[in-house]
Amino acid sequence: MQIPPIATPEATAQWRDRHPAIPFRRLGSTGLWVSAAGFGGYRIDRPNATHRAALREALTRGINLVDTSANYTDGSSEQLVGELLQELMAGKLLERSEVVIVTKGGYLQGENFARSQQRRAAGEPWPDLVEYGPGLEHCLHPDFLADQITRSLERLQQMAIDVYLLHNPEYYLGWARKFDLPAEEARPEYERRLALAFDHLEKEVAAGRIRCYGISSNAFPNPVASPDFTSLDRVWQLANRVAIDHQFRVIQLPMNLLETGAATEANQPQDRSVLELAADLDIGVLVNRPLNAVAGSNLVRLADAPDLDQMADPELADGLIEELVNQEQRLQGAIFAIDIPFRTQQEFAATTSGGRLLRERWRGFGTLSNWRDVRDGYLLPRSRFAVQFARRRPELPAEAQGWVDDYERKVAETLAAITAVYQAEEQERLALIRNRAEQADPDWGGVRPFSQTAVRALVSTAGISSVLVGMRRPDYVHDVLTALEKAPPARNRRPGWEKLKAAQ
Repeated sequence: MQIPPIATPEATAQWRDRHPAIPFRRLGSTGLWVSAAGFGGYRIDRPNATHRAALREALTRGINLVDTSANYTDGSSEQLVGELLQELMAGKLLERSEVVIVTKGGYLQGENFARSQQRRAAGEPWPDLVEYGPGLEHCLHPDFLADQITRSLERLQQMAIDVYLLHNPEYYLGWARKFDLPAEEARPEYERRLALAFDHLEKEVAAGRIRCYGISSNAFPNPVASPDFTSLDRVWQLANRVAIDHQFRVIQLPMNLLETGAATEANQPQDRSVLELAADLDIGVLVNRPLNAVAGSNLVRLADAPDLDQMADPELADGLIEELVNQEQRLQGAIFAIDIPFRTQQEFAATTSGGRLLRERWRGFGTLSNWRDVRDGYLLPRSRFAVQFARRRPELPAEAQGWVDDYERKVAETLAAITAVYQAEEQERLALIRNRAEQADPDWGGVRPFSQTAVRALVSTAGISSVLVGMRRPDYVHDVLTALEKAPPARNRRPGWEKLKAAQ
């Protein structure tokens, strides 16, 4: 039987030797050597030339691990990875055996979700399907995984995948909790589904379609009492039950300067952390979210906040919001005075209600990232629609047309003032986190920008095989490469992570 092209220990070792400026780590018992930072494909999109250029830069400068998933940009991420790999191989810039491809399956969104609805309508739904929410399902059943691996191979233009991960299987536990299924029933069912998936993935290894497998779970670092906690020890026992010589080789989990649980939470036997148990079992560990920390319900970007375009002044923001509310009311009055359907009037009122929303909630969005999501995903689209709608009404008096211009300017001024406040708060927050990191471990200090500090802390921690960074622009690639070149040696950094945890 012909062995499909995959990454090999020998070729990845040769790649490592040709890139001495970059630290490499062994990916657990796979024997593969991977760059200490990998290219995270979460938001890369095939039509985006900048994303393509960034991936090219990473692969030609020494990064040899690419992480993607079937649901990243609805399969477009895998397509971009596949196309660029073929292009670079055709140009003799790399060989397939030198690059480690990681992808995942489990989510049904976008096209996967649409196909699922078609199957349901035909009376052939996927078995063990978790109907998690609108437009979102999850499945680990062998029939679904077989389909997903086939589709991933096609998009990646590969005969085999190096590492295939079950993508956040704990969604089942979240679903069970939502529907009040008792833990004593949910846990055994969860493990049954995992064991069934492992058994199928062993068959995929034997068929040569994947080299090895594992789990990507946000719940690995959680406390034992957490409802969706996924225990590496239990997972390992399941794999041993499925096959003595099983190919469960890699896990993926979140870790960063705020989310320290992978190193500090003693949630495994003998008071070990998941990182420590993974090292004892010789399991490769991939870390995600290195620069995007989830703190409670807030997202904190662990990179330097942009310079302020104007002084942060909360009182100015309050005043501008009141002026915006007045502008909205005046414009609504002009629109309501013309002869248009009542429903259209109500729709226009809904698009010009941002001022009232901000009056009630602008101080409560938490972080700059959260505020930007509200600004760019909700407020700006609605205000632009309102402006376009009003300008297309020839029956609107000339005076009112001027009010449209006033409204547009006031929206811009108000959003800019609020953004300045959140930027200033973000700068203070990041300065505090940076100070804590430098006090926690001297090796983590002394570098700029802050994103390099965040990457440096992870890369220097023994037990982490590769840190997955979303390098969507070439300058992000250069930033990561600089962090790698300056990285201190990898060693046991648990004391430093414990200090960080205690300081929060």
